[in-house]
Amino acid sequence: MSWSVIIMYAVAAVLALIGAGLLLALTRPSGPAKVYVFRMVGIMLLAGGIVLAMSATAMREWSAEDSLTANVQGVGR
Repeated sequence: MSWSVIIMYAVAAVLALIGAGLLLALTRPSGPAKVYVFRMVGIMLLAGGIVLAMSATAMREWSAEDSLTANVQGVGR
């Protein structure tokens, strides 16, 4: 796994954790403005983390396919 994929997974985890934390903070009573902001930002961060994790998974699989293709073709020998 390349460093770029590891970094993507790390950023995705941070985004998802912050988003989930904001959504969990909504369990306490608060004003309507705070609820609106926490809900919007929390959902956006959680969705961003999920999409970034899916992109990192696709990048990891594509790089694995490229290395398999290179080995079959004899590239790099």
